[in-house]
Amino acid sequence: MADVIRPAEPVRIPVQGGSDRFPVRRVYCVGRNFADHAREMGAAAPASKAERGTPVFFLKPADAIVLDGQVPYPPGTRDLHHEVELVVALGKDAPAGEIDPANALDLVFGYGVGLDLTRRDLQANAKAKGLPWDTGKSFDHSAPMSELVPASQVGDYTSHSITLEINGQRRQHGQLTDLIWNVEDILHELSKLYALKAGDLVFMGTPAGVAALSPGDAFRATLDRVATLEGRILPA
Repeated sequence: MADVIRPAEPVRIPVQGGSDRFPVRRVYCVGRNFADHAREMGAAAPASKAERGTPVFFLKPADAIVLDGQVPYPPGTRDLHHEVELVVALGKDAPAGEIDPANALDLVFGYGVGLDLTRRDLQANAKAKGLPWDTGKSFDHSAPMSELVPASQVGDYTSHSITLEINGQRRQHGQLTDLIWNVEDILHELSKLYALKAGDLVFMGTPAGVAALSPGDAFRATLDRVATLEGRILPA
């Protein structure tokens, strides 16, 4: 039997330091994972680890990833927002069942930095009606990201911070020690809902300072001096 159409090639993210590529399977995203961002979005932030509840998850299509930094302004919105995030890449399949947080980092291949672009007006309208907000998050070109850096070169990810500059002005900055759910927690919680596999990415949530982007805006996102994403918002 033959395919009736040509299957799409997977997105392959460059790996720092060579010609290797990381083929992407799925893109998971975490919402409200910095207390300051939760508050700026009008949500309550937990006062302690015991009060965290459960994480907010959503997905983006793998082909929403942008590797050259060139992002067309998306259709259907007048309020495109930036959200800078740590990106975690899994290099191993998770064992069946729930992942033990103590072993979760064994699955991690590497780290990068990305933007969770959001059509905020569409998201807000869906929230107000109690509807899913996929159209606000899961659209074409909504996940620009840097190359990946192997975990062995990054070391302790919690010792790093993420920063976003727009047109040379700092808009967002967050220490990764301030994540409400750290990487180990998130992989544990995701494993309760999905079979995690090599090739999966996790966008870990954004700190405060989200704001609108316009055509012509230049962005520069960094995971300290480890990884850098640079690009521009193009006309629609």
